[in-house]
Parts: sequence; structure tokens; C-alpha cells
Amino acid sequence: MSTPSSTLFRPLLAGALALSLLSGCGGVRNIDLNPFSQGASAAAEEEPELVPTAASQVSPDESYPVRQPPMPNRELATGGSSGGSYVGQSGRSAIKLRPDAPQNYTVVKGDTLWDISGLFLQDPWHWPEIWQVNPQIQNPHLIYPGDVLSLVWVDGQPRIMLNQQASSGGRLSPQIRVLPLDAAIPTIPYDAIAPFLAKPRVMSSEELAGLPYVLDIKESHIIAGSGFTVYTRGNGDSEVGDRFNVMHIGDPLYDPETRKILGYQTHHVGGGRVVQTGDPSKLFLNETSREVLRGDRLVTQDVAPAQDFIPSAPDYEVESFIIDVIEGVKLIGQYQIVVLNKGARHGLEAGNVLSIYQTGDVIRDRYADRSLFSRTFFAPKVKLPDEQAGRLMVFRVQDNLSYGLVVQATSEIHVGDKAVNPL
Repeated sequence: MSTPSSTLFRPLLAGALALSLLSGCGGVRNIDLNPFSQGASAAAEEEPELVPTAASQVSPDESYPVRQPPMPNRELATGGSSGGSYVGQSGRSAIKLRPDAPQNYTVVKGDTLWDISGLFLQDPWHWPEIWQVNPQIQNPHLIYPGDVLSLVWVDGQPRIMLNQQASSGGRLSPQIRVLPLDAAIPTIPYDAIAPFLAKPRVMSSEELAGLPYVLDIKESHIIAGSGFTVYTRGNGDSEVGDRFNVMHIGDPLYDPETRKILGYQTHHVGGGRVVQTGDPSKLFLNETSREVLRGDRLVTQDVAPAQDFIPSAPDYEVESFIIDVIEGVKLIGQYQIVVLNKGARHGLEAGNVLSIYQTGDVIRDRYADRSLFSRTFFAPKVKLPDEQAGRLMVFRVQDNLSYGLVVQATSEIHVGDKAVNPL
């Protein structure tokens, strides 16, 4: 009996179909869909790790008025070699002066060190490498309104120095400079970080465990607001008149790489003063932004974080992620505070500048070939490159997380975006 031709070709057709499906899935199987994992960017070339080299020692030039160089090269080449994860000055990008950098600049009230760095440098985080301090002056890194900064050249390299002659009105004479530390210009705008002192922050479980708390509300109210009195415990050593912020414990924050809890969001709900000491004590709420509940924690009113730091690039390779934004907005812009999943143990310090990158999407390449299966959900996946979205400056560092102020935003910034060493 003769076999129909369709019956003969059916096994061959099924085998070809199975082989096509297997070959199409092979490209999908190795794609990592997690945007936070290292595998998601495996297609990118690995950056060579760099080792430190000793920075060149430059003797200060004490001659004034400022000498003019014969058209020097305005770019300093820096190099490095493959090695460990320490970066140092040798592993950073070239120092580039702005083409319109002033020869002299008089500091005015309202200036910040970040702004002044941007007047002279294309990359403001290179300030420590170009600022020439006078070791005979106490706190030589501080700059005050009225100071005249001059761009000079020392051994063929640009330096910015305090022009003492111009700052003193044209006459150099021995004098004692007595100015309060808080009169110096800040590194970043204080007004931008002031809300951080009483607004939402992140605290570890250990910190929360030792905080005083609201035990009950006077007259058995369920919630309390401004003008209410609450009973508190854990602040037995406080005195009448001491002031506390009342914080509500929010959701935990997870490290996107390890999935471990880094801390808990705390939301500022009000503030009050102690009116009666003891155990329990009484706290009168003189202002609230939302309801105060039993179990809310008390935090002593914070002081401004020190601003005795200067813009700089991290000394170590840092790859961090934005895990939260203070005040909980969806889109992050300039002068908003973000929380990073890296801290002091990872080499971050106050003043470090990081570049922010939007994580590239993972899409399917339906045009790799002209087969039918490449135009379906079997098409191979490709991760688009990360796009730079701005820069931030770290201003407060804890062990395993840190807070940064977005000093520049060129596009939308989101929770989950990456913050790495500036190029």
C-alpha cells in the first residue's frame, strides 16, 4: 500500500519546527531580566580597574599679582594602570577648565562651592586637585564672601588660589583673619537639605529599637493632632522644654542587589515639647502634618549636617542604586534628596559626586533575521544602554547607605536608577 506524501513529510516538518524553536529560545535563555543584576549588562565591556599613583607635589606660588602663562594646554592628562578597585587621582578623567573660566572671581554671599567649581571647571568634582591652599591659614579650605579667587599656573598646571592681595583691598600686611565658621560659603545650598532634617529619613532597626515612643494619647483619643498631649516612654532623661520630632515608621527599604533590608522609612508627622517629666512623660504637640498614632517614635530635633566637605570623586569604584527619594515623589529633579544603597563601608564620603544613569530597558530584537519566529515572543532580548540623567553629591553617609542631593538633572530620574563614579 502506498503512503500518502503528506504522511511522509509530517515527521520532517515537526522536526524542523522543534529545531527552530530550540534555536530561538537559546538567545532568550541567557538574558537576565533583572535590571539591577550584573548579568543584565554582560554585553558591555568591563572597565579596567585602576591602582593609585602618587599625586605630584606642587609647591605653592606665593608671587602676586598673578602671572600670565603663554597659552598653556587647558587639559591635564591623567592615566592609570590595571589593578585593584582603588581609583585615586590617577584613575579619574582629565581635568578640563571651562573655556570661559574667569582669571579672577570675587566670592559673593549666596555662592556655593559647587557653583564656584562650575565656573572654573567643566567637571566640578576635580576641585580638590586644582584648589591650592595656604597651609599657614587655619581652615584653608573655607572660602568667604569677599575673597578673590585667581586662576594661576604652577609648573605648567592650573591652580586656583586665594588672592590675598586683592582680597585685602590691594595691600598686603600681616593681619589676623577672624571669621565665624558658619560665615563661609556652603558646599551645597543649605535650603535644599534643610527639609531633610525634619522630613522622611531612613533608620535601621537598631536605631528604631532605642527610640522613645508614644505610649498613649490623653483622654483616650485614637489619633492626636496639634494641641493634643500624648504620653511617652523611653525619654526619661529629658527635661521640661526639650523638643522632639514625632516620626511614623514606614515601609522597609531593600537593597536591590542583595534583597536585604537596609532600613525603614520614617515619616515626619509632627513635633512637640516635653511638659512633664517622668515615666511616662507628657509631650505637648504644637505642630502636626498628619495624625499622630500610638507607637510613633520620638527623635530629637536634628542639627544641620556639617558642610566642611568639598566636591570630589570617590576614591573607590562605586556602583550604587537610588532606593528612595525624600518626600516620596515619583520623578526626581534638581535639589531633591535621594537615598543610595551604598555607604561608608563601600568607600563613599561626604562630598563625593556621582553620575546618575537611567537603567536601559530590555526589549526584543524582532529584526535580527527574517524568520517567522524572530518576529514573535521568541525574538532574542537586548538591553538598551544606560543613559546619563544627572549628578548628585553625597552629603551624609551611614555604614551601608547614604544621602545625596541631586545637583544636576538633565532628564527624568527615578528610583532604581544607577549612581556611579563620574567620568
